[in-house]
Amino acid sequence: MFKVKIFGAGSIGNHLAQAARRMGWSVDMCDIDIEALERTKNDIYPSRYGEWDDKIGLYDCNDIPVGGYDLVIIGTPPDSHMSLARSAVKEGARAVLVEKPLCTPDLVGAQKLLNEAKEANCTVFVGYDHAISKSAAYMAKLLVDEKVGEVQTIDVEFREYWGGIFMAHHWLDGPSDTYLGFWERGGGACGEHSHAINLFQMFANAANVGRIIEVNSNMEYVKDSKINYDSLCLMQVKTEDGMIGRIVQDVITQPTRKWARVQSSSGFIEWYCGNKPGIDTVIFGENNKSTKTEEVSKTRPDDFYEEMKHINLAIKNKDIYDKSPISLEKGLDTALVIAAAHLSAKNNCAVLIDYSKGYTHDALSLLEGKNEKF
Repeated sequence: MFKVKIFGAGSIGNHLAQAARRMGWSVDMCDIDIEALERTKNDIYPSRYGEWDDKIGLYDCNDIPVGGYDLVIIGTPPDSHMSLARSAVKEGARAVLVEKPLCTPDLVGAQKLLNEAKEANCTVFVGYDHAISKSAAYMAKLLVDEKVGEVQTIDVEFREYWGGIFMAHHWLDGPSDTYLGFWERGGGACGEHSHAINLFQMFANAANVGRIIEVNSNMEYVKDSKINYDSLCLMQVKTEDGMIGRIVQDVITQPTRKWARVQSSSGFIEWYCGNKPGIDTVIFGENNKSTKTEEVSKTRPDDFYEEMKHINLAIKNKDIYDKSPISLEKGLDTALVIAAAHLSAKNNCAVLIDYSKGYTHDALSLLEGKNEKF
C-alpha cells in the first residue's frame, strides 16, 4: 500500500491526511506538540469529516518511523520547510510535498533542496493547490489553445482577510502566535497568499509569455514589539517576453476576492475562485461578442483531493511532473518572486531576477545596479 507521512497536525495537515485517506493510502501524522495530535483526533478531523479515522497513525515527531514512506508531506511553518524536506529526501521518500510558501524569503536551503532531490531522483511538489484545480486548469487550457488571441496583460488577485485562518486554528490568539505574523518566517500577505504569484506564473506559462524577470512592489508592513508582517502587497511585474502584469495579495479584504483576468488582442478570460458557494467560475469571450461561462462545483476538501490525484499521476509519469504547475521548480520560481517583492519594497525600486544564477539571493539585483540584501 502507498504509505504517507505528514509533518504537522494543524489545519493543512488534516486536509491532506483526509485527501490521502480518500485515495486509499496509509497515513501517519506527526507533530512536536502532543496537544496538536489530540486536537486532530478529537476536534479538527471529526468536525470536518464526520468522524475520526482510526487507520491514521499519530506520532510524536521524535517517534515516527524514518524511511519506508512513498510520500512525505511537510505541513509545518515555512521556516521549518527546508530542513524537513531535505531530510525527507535523504530518508529515501519517493516523493515530497512541501506546503506553500516553499521557504522563507531569504531562500536559505532552496537550491540545496533542488540539487539533492535531483540527485536522489525524488519528485518534489509545492502545495499551490489552486493551480491544479479544475477551474484553473480549464483557464490554462484556453490560453494554450489561444482561444482569445495574443495575451497583452495578466492580473491576479488573492485578497482575503485572514480571519478565516484563525477560525480554522482557534487555539491561536492571532498572528503573533504563529509564523503568519512575521514576513521573514514566510508569513504575511506575500508569503501566505502567494497563490496569486503562482497562478500568474502558471497562466503566463500557458500563454507562452515567459517567466517573471522584473518585480516592482509596494507593501504595507505592520510592525510592533510582537509582529512584523506585510498586510498588503502590490506588485507590477514584467515577463521574459516583455509583458507587464499585476499581482495583488493581502490579508485584509472582506469579502474575499480571488480573481484573475487575462486581456488579449481579441478577447479576455476571467477566473473566479469561490465567487459562489462551492463554485469556481471561468468566463471568456471575444471582444464585443457573447461570452461563455464555465462553472465548476467543488468543496474545500476537493481541492486537496485533486492535489493528491495530481501527485499520484505525476509520480508515475515524468512528462506530467515536468509540466506540473506545482513541481519543485515552479514553487522555487514563486519563492524567487516573493523574495524579489520584499527586496523591492525595502529599496523602493524594481528588482531583476536572473534564473541562471539559481535559487538564491544572487539571482536578485536592484534595477539601479545595487545588490543589497535584507
